[in-house]
Amino acid sequence: QMQLVESGGGLVQAGGSLRLSCAASGRTFSSYAMGWFRQAPGKEREFVAAISWAGRSTAYADSVKGRFTISRNNAKNTLYLEMNSLKAEDTAVYYCAARGRPEIATMGVSYDYWGQGTQVTVSA
Repeated sequence: QMQLVESGGGLVQAGGSLRLSCAASGRTFSSYAMGWFRQAPGKEREFVAAISWAGRSTAYADSVKGRFTISRNNAKNTLYLEMNSLKAEDTAVYYCAARGRPEIATMGVSYDYWGQGTQVTVSA
């Protein structure tokens, strides 16, 4: 089992920034591709960003491209999501997820482990 714990969410004004972190334990973090997903009230969970096990490949949803940056520190077993120029429509619970393969994926079903989520609220 891998345990994932997100942190860094909160309330921010539109145009502001937040940095989410996801601390992993229980498995060899560097063997897993990682992703961020989000779910807004009344909406389905959606893909936000993903990163390969070594960090060489990344992918982003069109809605966040150019504003969000995914990164990882395998020495610290931690995944990050730097979010800039936040918009009200970015308001959601953000989840990190681990995929038991090295390459990235954008579908939630491709991931094996999930965190409990952290709330991000962007006020207009």
